[in-house]
Amino acid sequence: MIKYPMAFIEAAKLSDLKIGNAKHVKVKNKEIAIYNVNGKIYATDNACLHHKGPLGEGQLNNNIISCPWHGWQYDITNGNCNTVPGLKLKTYKVKIDKEKIMIDI
Repeated sequence: MIKYPMAFIEAAKLSDLKIGNAKHVKVKNKEIAIYNVNGKIYATDNACLHHKGPLGEGQLNNNIISCPWHGWQYDITNGNCNTVPGLKLKTYKVKIDKEKIMIDI
């Protein structure tokens, strides 16, 4: 198995994502949702697995995001779908570099 080095790319400024909020960003033509849970930043695919609803526009409650279209819920820390166990969103590694939110795409 070939391992590739991580390629962290700036997705947003930390000041653009208040605690308890979610946001949609586009990084390298990928639609990503980023979340601020008590100061820790997480990132997942933006499209809900149900009907591709925009998770970055959903309601964030602690580490659970609810899709704004039909209410499907996901644990953003690991991508697990709470609505249909066994389904899983893609998650991305995140690091903070000064004021920049960096995502490994």
